[in-house]
Amino acid sequence: MNKKSLLQKAVAAPHVMWAVLFIIAPLFFVVYYAFTDKDGNFTFDNIAELAQASYLEIFLRSLCFAFLATVICLIIAYPIAYFMTKASPKTQKILIMLVMLPQWLNFLIRTYSWMALLEDTGIINNLITAVGLDPVHMINTSGAVILGMVYNYLPYMIIPLHSVMSKIDSRLLEAASDLGCSHFKVITRVVFPLSMAGIISGVTMVFVPSISTFYISQKLGGGNFDLIGDTIERQFQTAYNYNLGASMSFVLMIIIMISMAVMSKYSGEDDGGVIV
Repeated sequence: MNKKSLLQKAVAAPHVMWAVLFIIAPLFFVVYYAFTDKDGNFTFDNIAELAQASYLEIFLRSLCFAFLATVICLIIAYPIAYFMTKASPKTQKILIMLVMLPQWLNFLIRTYSWMALLEDTGIINNLITAVGLDPVHMINTSGAVILGMVYNYLPYMIIPLHSVMSKIDSRLLEAASDLGCSHFKVITRVVFPLSMAGIISGVTMVFVPSISTFYISQKLGGGNFDLIGDTIERQFQTAYNYNLGASMSFVLMIIIMISMAVMSKYSGEDDGGVIV
């Protein structure tokens, strides 16, 4: 028994070391710099500075963009996930592969591809002008930033929803139909409540990266829309104000922890298949 216990500890040691070096230690440094000044003295000034109107505007904009991207992803992903569950098992595997296929490409390449599509002289506007219509300015707008978020994070909404919906007992849907429910009522009164765990999981998985993103806003927004991620990056790479950057990271971490807590509360273990 002791030998087995010793072996288990030895096997777990690399994982524990990895967690300490790349999870616990970075979080410790974030908290340390967030509550100290440049001389290492304890202070709340960094957190208090975030109450300025300019920073509050950035946080509010980030929350709004992330919220809109999450809602749009949910609206698009829900019917896709539902119709995927109605396909044969073989077709479902193919559809899942197609959903995840763009994720095999580098994040930067995907974002640059959208730049080529949305530019004033890009592919979309070339097609518009080819049919005699006036070009549409799409790049460097808030809509382009939200579009980039939706495109990059949509699979993280589809997969949890499909995973949960595929485990719904089909007999429940048949019973609802036999009791007089229309197809719409079956979806709203049976499928939707039973897929709530997937909704919560998908919302969290989309909202968290959306609120912390920075590259999408820089390339598709042209730097016109500062988000939390942009401001944090600037504090560390150009302003060299590690304390203020850490305080922003700390607040962002709190937001993420709240999102994870909500997901943990409403996603029970019996709703198998939720991807976290």
